[in-house]
Amino acid sequence: MIKVAYSDKFVLDLPEGHKFPMIKYELIKEQLQYEGTIGTENLFCPQICEDEIVFLTHEKDYIQRLRSHQLSDMEIRKIGFPFSDTLVNRCFTSTQGTISCAEFALEHGIGLNTAGGTHHAFKERGEGFCVINDIAVAANYLLQTGKAKKILVIDLDVHQGNGTARIFQNDSRVFTFSVHGADNYPLKKEQSDLDIALPNHIDDNTYLNLIKEQIPRLVNNVKPNFVFYQAGVDILSTDTLGKLNVSKEGCKTRDEIVLEHCKTLNIPVAVSMGGGYSKHVRDTVDAHCNTFRVAFDLWG
Repeated sequence: MIKVAYSDKFVLDLPEGHKFPMIKYELIKEQLQYEGTIGTENLFCPQICEDEIVFLTHEKDYIQRLRSHQLSDMEIRKIGFPFSDTLVNRCFTSTQGTISCAEFALEHGIGLNTAGGTHHAFKERGEGFCVINDIAVAANYLLQTGKAKKILVIDLDVHQGNGTARIFQNDSRVFTFSVHGADNYPLKKEQSDLDIALPNHIDDNTYLNLIKEQIPRLVNNVKPNFVFYQAGVDILSTDTLGKLNVSKEGCKTRDEIVLEHCKTLNIPVAVSMGGGYSKHVRDTVDAHCNTFRVAFDLWG
């Protein structure tokens, strides 16, 4: 059975300027339930991740200051959210969601988190609406517990997974792959194991041909026994931050390419949502829901 993590336990009370990018998380779950793609038996609400597990990835000083409200004003501004206990608890819960999804994937082939994909968080700091790097924490957990030996991170958000790249820059057990907009955040890119920087306004055909070429070649070369997929939908032409010209159907085809390849080769895959900022939230939610629809078509 496919398991889907959701983190509605800690709903952020945000000012108007911050509500828009966060409301999608509640709407994804509601839409998937409404249309019958998922039922209550698929859903689980994760616990708060233990600090000791987070310490496998993040510096203890950063996490302890995060917990005790001792981050500087500059550190909070770089994160981009007003600071609160609810924010911290939600981030720890979302991180545990990705860990649990990884464990479900080991048993059932796939696990999906309705949140996560916070790839701009570094060992020692957060930035870009990312506080804890859920994929990095989950990857280190699998490696520490011997549940995976070689991990491939496929990051197809429009923004480079700079935090993930830096965290694993000297760890040969994790191969980081990022396809992102060249002319987009972050201004200073880190060095992934493989980066592909896209020009503005790239269309479906060009984008999908690249993904069709790279995914099989990469899997064949890296030979992972676990995949983390960051499935950001800010590649959409409707996205206010994306600068690309990929259609909703093209975004869904991208998900099909990645997930079908994992399914065919029996490689467990844990999926995190990543970014999505279309002017009309329904476009973002529908594109995110397509990721789940594809997964349930393949594994359901």
